[in-house]
Amino acid sequence: MGRLLRPLWRGTTYTRLLHLWVPMLVVSVWMFIDPSRPWVPALVLVPVGLIPAVRTSEGVQARLLLVAGDSDPGFSVAPSATWRDRLRTVLWLEVRMVLGAAAAFACVWLPTLAYDLAVGAGGPVPVGLPGLRGAAPRWWTPLLVPLPLLALYGSVVGLGRSVTVVARGLLGPSAVERLAALEERTEQLLERNRIARELHDSIGHALTVAVVQAGAARAAGDAKFTDRALAAIEESGRSALADLERVLGVLRESGRPVSESPTLTGADRLLESARASGAEVDAEVSGPLETVPGPVSREGYRILQEALTNVLRHAGPVPVRVRVAVAGDLLYLEVRNPSTARIPGPGRGSGLRGIRERAALLGGRASTGPHEGDWRVRAELPLR
Repeated sequence: MGRLLRPLWRGTTYTRLLHLWVPMLVVSVWMFIDPSRPWVPALVLVPVGLIPAVRTSEGVQARLLLVAGDSDPGFSVAPSATWRDRLRTVLWLEVRMVLGAAAAFACVWLPTLAYDLAVGAGGPVPVGLPGLRGAAPRWWTPLLVPLPLLALYGSVVGLGRSVTVVARGLLGPSAVERLAALEERTEQLLERNRIARELHDSIGHALTVAVVQAGAARAAGDAKFTDRALAAIEESGRSALADLERVLGVLRESGRPVSESPTLTGADRLLESARASGAEVDAEVSGPLETVPGPVSREGYRILQEALTNVLRHAGPVPVRVRVAVAGDLLYLEVRNPSTARIPGPGRGSGLRGIRERAALLGGRASTGPHEGDWRVRAELPLR
């Protein structure tokens, strides 16, 4: 019983009834003008529904009155973009008027019927049930009063739910809007993944350099070497803080460009950081790096950074050969170091996965693994 009466305590039951009554206001005004043509308001709704902005208005009303407080209303508030949307809006307006007329009839006739039944015991029934109009008083007619009231309750709740279901179907997002929402969601996920990779690469590189430098300084026991190690740790820490501030700036300001990310033109900083950590870096750079497109240059920098970080993290201060070349329509990156047992195998480690993901996003390819006795990271990125 409590479950059946629960809609009485819900605000949406009454806001939905209000939503059904709104079009009846227009019909009421028209009935004062020309009651002989009650179909005119329904005819006028056809050109009105073809106006793009009407769909926005109906969507806003549906959100406020049909599903107030719902986190996922399921109604579009965008103007009609296609003829299909316009026709759906017209159909919605017509259905809303029909359901509103049914609600108005129930809200007027059923309470009147309950009153007539209540007074039917003391005098002639003024309206009453069919066949009882003007009949003599009936002692049992008051016993029927709950029936129209229950019918009124069921009509209000049922019509409110019906109009909500119809609204979700006719005012819901179109295929174009759903596709646009899906693309927006995909862009957000890609942006989150990109930011996660940025933080992993920059912070991971700085921490790796700091750990290697601190360990080497403690083992060396040399004051001058310790000073150089601390300077390298300070430099890598400042660089990581700058990257962190840039990434947080992108998060705070969605319209902020990513052009501030480091590019391959600043690869010397990476190489010097690796050398300061004790690695013997043999670097060879060929081709015009300044002509490499921004996205390719930024991803190439991160791939090189992650490759050097993996060398320091898993192999320590070992000889490293770095090759960066721009030839034709491709950017070539290669980092090789003596293979050790501590280096993870192919396909393991978030850093190696990140290298392959970055290359794939640009339409290129990357490989990591043993090669001719060395551990090699190789990437080929298209410039177009």
